[in-house]
Amino acid sequence: MFTLEIEGTAVAVINGDEATARDLFTCDGFKEDIQAMTSEGRPLWNGTSELKIRAATEEEIEIFEDALAEDDGEGDFEDDPRHSEGTDSKDEDGDEEDEADIVFLLDIDEADALDS
Repeated sequence: MFTLEIEGTAVAVINGDEATARDLFTCDGFKEDIQAMTSEGRPLWNGTSELKIRAATEEEIEIFEDALAEDDGEGDFEDDPRHSEGTDSKDEDGDEEDEADIVFLLDIDEADALDS
């Protein structure tokens, strides 16, 4: 697992290999999302700080696993057409690969809370 770190703050964990983490965390669509998303009223990314991808710590892995265990699977997932390669990739045998999961390590502000 790999973690996205911005200015010394661990922001998100992905359960893919390093190449997958780099691809997803640095694609234009994800960058736009983390500029628009806020935590405690501040954007997750200012658009210029380095996006550091590093191996996840044991604590980050535990948070990731706990979050997936609590997920009821009822969230609305939509493929992001802005991602450079999409999510429908195949492994070397031509079988569909599992999609990587991303868990944010910060409390993300709800859009409705910002509108009030």
